[in-house]
Amino acid sequence: MFQSLKPLPADPILSLMAAYREDDNPLKVDLSVGVFKTASGDTPIFNAVKLAEAHRLETETTKAYIGMAGTPGYNSTMLDLLLGKGHEVIKDGRVASMLAPGGCGALRVAAELVKRSKPDATVWVSDPTWANHVPLIGGVGLELKSYPYFDRDTHGVKFDEMIATLETLGPDDLVLLHACCHNPTGADLTPQQWDIIADVAARRGFIPFLDSAYQGLGIDLDADAYGVRKMAATVPEMILAASCSKNFGLYRDRVGLVAFITSAIQQPATEANLKSIARGMYSMPPAHGGAVVEYILSTPALKADWQAELVGLCASINTSRQVLAKGLTAAGVPGQFDWLMENRGMFSILDLSKDQIRRLKDEFSVYIVGSGRINLAGVTAGNINYLAASIAKVHE
Repeated sequence: MFQSLKPLPADPILSLMAAYREDDNPLKVDLSVGVFKTASGDTPIFNAVKLAEAHRLETETTKAYIGMAGTPGYNSTMLDLLLGKGHEVIKDGRVASMLAPGGCGALRVAAELVKRSKPDATVWVSDPTWANHVPLIGGVGLELKSYPYFDRDTHGVKFDEMIATLETLGPDDLVLLHACCHNPTGADLTPQQWDIIADVAARRGFIPFLDSAYQGLGIDLDADAYGVRKMAATVPEMILAASCSKNFGLYRDRVGLVAFITSAIQQPATEANLKSIARGMYSMPPAHGGAVVEYILSTPALKADWQAELVGLCASINTSRQVLAKGLTAAGVPGQFDWLMENRGMFSILDLSKDQIRRLKDEFSVYIVGSGRINLAGVTAGNINYLAASIAKVHE
């Protein structure tokens, strides 16, 4: 039965992770993996998460299923976090939402519902976008196309070209937008640009499909949600996929949210179809991570603790951006690096050829994915001199 299956190439990021682990060079630097790390290379558990987990262990009385949508408390606290407490779409009963197994699960469930509702829809993704958007969304059979986004010369957004493309779209199109901390480029939209996109979406009738994976890691929780909230207040229909992996550090617990904003009349049918899709994919969501998030967000002291930790994590990433910009300049690497301070979040793209990236790995044990995307959390005061010198070497 399985003789027709052919070997597949290993995932490039997972392959780099394995190679890094096996590398015995004491100076090795990992800028590839998409998780936050401290200067010592650890991915810590938030103190607020530990306290919430301790509470859960003490108070949990059953392992029965929580239901396909997750708990009402999880959904309501997450919607308040993403949309802002009291947002009109919440008050008007226009949101159908569901706990999903991670941001990936949220994206896939959303794509399945789009396919069920509009099989011939086209989903437009930024050029470039997070690589896993393609199999998660395109894998259900939806057509994918790309719109201009990243300007490699300025490391900013090709906004005029982006808008020119969006102006050609209509009701059969969905536009996937990174809510903040664009992955892989770090080039974010400004509030003024979000306003323009929302206006275009309302006029042209395409469906905004927002992926919020890094709220709180760009500027702050509210500023990073500007696009989500503006779009929700402007358009009649919208999709939102969110992840708690980065801003709660719950990577392995797989905690996400999928939400559809529609009319109050259509909300019950949308929710029913979300549950139906979940039932056919994984039946019931995992309970633990969602319960942790719900307890943190509904407990004022714990929420304040979590927010303070998140501010520190964001500051650490921004410090790494400063360290890298200064280090590259001091090492004589060609170019200007002010854009590193203008980009947001964990990722940016360095101007490196595939051969330079290969040399960095083979000759200097510096691990970077083939696109040049780097995880800023891997840049520290302790490794910047070696890292910058290595990058300068491959530019000679």
